[in-house]
Amino acid sequence: ARRGGVLLPLLVLPLATPVLIFGAAAGDAAATGLTPRPHLLLLLAVLCASVPMCLAAAGAALRNAAE
Repeated sequence: ARRGGVLLPLLVLPLATPVLIFGAAAGDAAATGLTPRPHLLLLLAVLCASVPMCLAAAGAALRNAAE
């Protein structure tokens, strides 16, 4: 159980990095008067790709917990 506490942040960090980068780029673009639309569309693409993966992972976790 202790090992899982160390492993989880290492697995989640690469997934959170693109959100941080594109979110900061969208904020920077809006602050400088440029359109943040391309950055927000990339964030939307990340969201659309991650929702099915999260649903599959949640299903697998529930099946594993039921055993």
